[in-house]
Amino acid sequence: MPDIQISRTHALGLAAAREHAQRWGEKAAEKFGVQCEYESGDVQDLLRFSGNGVDGQLVVTASAFELEAELGFLAAMFKDSIEAKLNAQFDELLAKS
Repeated sequence: MPDIQISRTHALGLAAAREHAQRWGEKAAEKFGVQCEYESGDVQDLLRFSGNGVDGQLVVTASAFELEAELGFLAAMFKDSIEAKLNAQFDELLAKS
């Protein structure tokens, strides 16, 4: 079971959601040093991220973002802080839409 699960519904459509997710991945790589791999699909996309004690994925659909993350031992000590930051990032991302 993932240490962190975040789900946000939206009305962006897949194309706009894809752009937001790719920007989120770029910022995550820049700020936190994680490696991101983005796979586009017809119905959903998948952004995998890994590094600095965090491994996870972001599933992007036309109507939702679904993030799951596993935390390493050291990162797990900061779970509440990490989860709060991720929630704030998704709230901000969707508020601008």
